[in-house]
Amino acid sequence: MFVGRDRELAELDQLLDEASTGTPVLALVEGPSGIGKSALVEQFVGRLDGWAIHAATGVSWEAAHPWGVAEQLLRSPVSATDPVDVAHDLLARTVTPTVLVVDDAHLSDSVSLQALVSAVRRAHARALLVLLVVPDVLGEDVDPATRRLLVGLRPPSVSVGPVDVETITRLALGKLGADLEAWTARRLAEHTGGNPRAVLQLLEEVPRHRWLGWQARFPAPRELAATVARTLAACPPGTRALVEAVAVLGDDCSSSRAAALAGLDDPVAALDSAHRAGLLVIRSQLGDVTLAFPDPMTAVAVADGIGPARWSELHTQAAAIAEDTGAALFHLVSATMTDDAELADRLEGYADSRAADGAWSDVARALITASRITPEHGVRAGRLLRGVDALTGAADLPQALTFLPEIENLPASPKRDAVLGYLAIQRGRPAEAHQFLTRAWESGDDDPSVAALVCQRMVLHSLCRLRGGELVEWADRARALAGEATPAAVEAAAIRGLGLGMSGSAESRTFYTDLPGYMRLGAQGQRVRMAEGWLALALDDPDTARTELESAEPTEFRGGSLRISLWAQAWLARTQFALGAWDETIRTVDRAAALLELSGLDLVRPLVHWTGAQVHALRGNWTAARRHLRRGRAGGNDYPIMLVPSCLAAAQCAEVAADYDGVLRHLEPLVALRDQDALDEPGFWPWPDLYANALVITGQVDRADEFLVPHEARATERGHRSAMARLGYVRGRILGARGDIAAARETFEGALSHLAALPLPYDRARVNYAYGQTLRRAGRRREADAVIRTARELYATLGAAAYVARCDRELKAGGVRTAEPAPDRPTSDVGSLTPQERAVATLVAAGKSNKAVAGELFLSVKTVQYHLTRIYAKLGIRSRGELAARFREHD
Repeated sequence: MFVGRDRELAELDQLLDEASTGTPVLALVEGPSGIGKSALVEQFVGRLDGWAIHAATGVSWEAAHPWGVAEQLLRSPVSATDPVDVAHDLLARTVTPTVLVVDDAHLSDSVSLQALVSAVRRAHARALLVLLVVPDVLGEDVDPATRRLLVGLRPPSVSVGPVDVETITRLALGKLGADLEAWTARRLAEHTGGNPRAVLQLLEEVPRHRWLGWQARFPAPRELAATVARTLAACPPGTRALVEAVAVLGDDCSSSRAAALAGLDDPVAALDSAHRAGLLVIRSQLGDVTLAFPDPMTAVAVADGIGPARWSELHTQAAAIAEDTGAALFHLVSATMTDDAELADRLEGYADSRAADGAWSDVARALITASRITPEHGVRAGRLLRGVDALTGAADLPQALTFLPEIENLPASPKRDAVLGYLAIQRGRPAEAHQFLTRAWESGDDDPSVAALVCQRMVLHSLCRLRGGELVEWADRARALAGEATPAAVEAAAIRGLGLGMSGSAESRTFYTDLPGYMRLGAQGQRVRMAEGWLALALDDPDTARTELESAEPTEFRGGSLRISLWAQAWLARTQFALGAWDETIRTVDRAAALLELSGLDLVRPLVHWTGAQVHALRGNWTAARRHLRRGRAGGNDYPIMLVPSCLAAAQCAEVAADYDGVLRHLEPLVALRDQDALDEPGFWPWPDLYANALVITGQVDRADEFLVPHEARATERGHRSAMARLGYVRGRILGARGDIAAARETFEGALSHLAALPLPYDRARVNYAYGQTLRRAGRRREADAVIRTARELYATLGAAAYVARCDRELKAGGVRTAEPAPDRPTSDVGSLTPQERAVATLVAAGKSNKAVAGELFLSVKTVQYHLTRIYAKLGIRSRGELAARFREHD
């Protein structure tokens, strides 16, 4: 099978194009073993038409045989002894355009390669392409003369690297007819290093049904497993013991612990032997020496080669020298082949201690492992429920979903419904979540901890429904039922401040500073910092927001939750966007998008891709913007917290494209939302100005006025400066459209004063742009020129290419300080147009409708039609097509 490799094929096509012009080319095709170099070249030459293809392959046992490769290419014995003479023989056989391919060229005889190099040097004006397929690292088996030649050539090269996740998905579809989940394909890519040979071997060797669900681990391909087994068998006993110890302890274990488990007082000789055999990699940093396998497949191959008795013995010993309780317990589980109630109890105790810190990944692993070695059915089911709940909290939805059938078959109970409701929330299924959580609450469980858990789930459910008042009520219930320091109470408290903020409560401004200190420690502190950063952004404090959100990503030292990290990254991207750090914004979005593929956390997906779509659209990267729009799409059956960013992303991209009807269309679902309080609370969702601005530009001034009034009142009541500024520029447009330019100027200046102390360059650019357009429409061209130039500088600094171009058109339309034609440049009748006419004509010639032109230049459609009539008369034309042709001639 062959899929992907578009970049590599394009590079080979470039080499072919160069050769076809009569410039002979010799190039290397490089990459690791099994990466698909040969398949790439076969695909490339297989589609060539009109080219003669001659191929040869180097083999180790012929490397010392002179002319072995040349004889394959010539298809006859070689009697000459000089490489130049053989080169002439090769050229005599290649009169037509020719491609010569030598696979495994590093195993060729050196004189054949010399003849090929000489042939290229002497193929004057011939269409000749020579491709040498070689590994990226030359091994010890390469003949010294061949090595010197390949190293000294320095020709062009095509580097063949790992295949990506998309290619692996396509390979699986073609090989198995199975559409792999994104997280399975990504884990397979990490396991194999993107090596297509290994991927295809595993797809063939692992039963098809196992690819359709979660796999805790992938095996090693049988060929690699056999090679590792042979290599290990040839090693001294001490080396084997050390390698097996690393397989038991896991990658990046300390060399001292590995040596202790292997029973080696001095591990240097064993380390050296394992390193030379390619079995272990040694990493040293500031005196900390750790050991790891070169790739995950080698680690699995070694582990699978250890027999059960030896495996149990090693894990028992590893538990005795483990550095922490969790590691010791998991080693004991690996050493246990039967149910063990006492060990299961110890695992549950460990899970409880980690739950107090909010380290849900550790909790999930401990509880699910405990459930598997628990003999009593009821206890086993309870531990499984808690484990899957923790998996959901850790945002490991792919693994959590594998237990869904087992959970659904358990007897109905409030705890079961709470777990299923939580899973539905993270999957973005509000109706399903509401059904489970309502039933769990109404059942009236007597266990306060279960009731508190249901309340905490209701807190998240309310957050996702954008119901701040309900959120606060459920948070207070959770804290009353569970006690202050329990995980349910802490998570509820972490989100309660957001509910206060969404409700417009003044208490929100001091809520997080008044929380107890213990809530900021460890993994629980991650939740508080994420929520505090989110609220700080909403309350016009983006600098604090950035600090808190950057610290809300988990680290290996503090623990943490991938789920909270994704929320933090999503709001960090919004914060970086607001601050004008758009390069950082894109990096944050890309990092979060990759984690989303692993976690399957649909709930956060629109929020992440909203920012990616907006930045790429503003920068003119429409392919990337549309990709983010597709990936972040949500509908009316999704949570409002998914629908709102999805609608905003589409509307903001439409605004960049000057499609103001599209802006209104994309925002209509927000207008129709039943619960508007949290949606309309200033600072949380920047949609009112976007919607009202589109109303003004599409000529619906009175409707915009009516829509704006309650939002202005609320922003003023809250004293929310950026919201007042954003609504202010729309109010300025309305006043300008009604001819009250003095009031409009005062309103715009007020909006800018609101932003003066805030680090929000994009908002300042928007206000200045609207201000300048309004002044220009009122005929205040010199004033408009200065304001629009300010907007242009801000947009240019941000890299908002779309609006830089708009500002340039506004400046041309204004006619102030525009460049005069050079005296020696031929004039055209296009030059007879006024600046305003020229701006209209440019957009019409580019294919825009009158309505689109009106929206972009902030004119009425009637004014555009008036200008267009005058343009046609001046240029002596009668159609838009003629206008476009005239502009092409002029340019």
